[in-house]
Amino acid sequence: MSFASETKKEICRETVLSPCCQKAMAYGLWLFTRGFSLQENAVVTENGSVARLMAESAAEVAGVMAEMRVSMRRKESGVYTLTVPGDDQRLRLLEAFGHTGREVNLRLNRANLENDCCMRAFIRGAFLSCGTVTDPKKDYHLEFSINHRRLAQDFVTLLEEVEGLHLQPSVTRRKGSYVVYIKGSELIADLLTYMGAPTASMTLMQAKMVKEVRNYVNRTTNFETANIDKTASASAKQVMAIRHLQETVGLENLPDDLREMAYLRLENPEMSLRELGEALSISRSGANHRIQRLLEMAKTE
Repeated sequence: MSFASETKKEICRETVLSPCCQKAMAYGLWLFTRGFSLQENAVVTENGSVARLMAESAAEVAGVMAEMRVSMRRKESGVYTLTVPGDDQRLRLLEAFGHTGREVNLRLNRANLENDCCMRAFIRGAFLSCGTVTDPKKDYHLEFSINHRRLAQDFVTLLEEVEGLHLQPSVTRRKGSYVVYIKGSELIADLLTYMGAPTASMTLMQAKMVKEVRNYVNRTTNFETANIDKTASASAKQVMAIRHLQETVGLENLPDDLREMAYLRLENPEMSLRELGEALSISRSGANHRIQRLLEMAKTE
């Protein structure tokens, strides 16, 4: 099961007790679907928990009996189709939330959000009906797909008003719908917790931590590999220069400090400058100075 489906199942398990919040969540569940219309339109979802919650909310809040059919597409899951039969039933569902079905532009009716607690319930319902969230192992992205431009704008305003979250939602157009989306792991984690999915929020943050650790290890490994390659390349150049001096002037004819360094480098091509210096009880810069003198001498011979 996908991360989005698991998240919706978790939200569905949280009980809404107060009547005002039950109505607000029912409004969020139905407002963003094609079933919120005077025309008979089907609401299709692969999430059985969401389908059952929509049917129950229509009955409890509006006294409307939605019909639900299940067709099996795969062994693991089915496709749930909800319809509200009868013109009178569809009108009753709309009127329960202060709509007529004849609005030129469908807008958010704030009268359904009676108290501060209702905003949370409404956003939960909206996510269940038209929202999705990307698997955090791949990306950090949560979105709501809304069919009406003014309704999408109203929803953005509502999200911006959620106290303490600072969600910063954006809107884009995709295949005839208006997509309200939120980016950023921390913002999404906060919203998931707010909607009643703390387990999904924790899963997201754990995935982020794993990514950060993996990236750190990769950066460190790449840095160390680059340093090893750099040291090996420099060492090879130094060994070639020392062998050239050995063949031309003879290492025994070098000054004591350079002869000591030359033999040490030939015997230990893997050593870094710091390690060479430690072996000779001198500083790294002292070791580098001797190596540079050997390289300069090799150029003149």
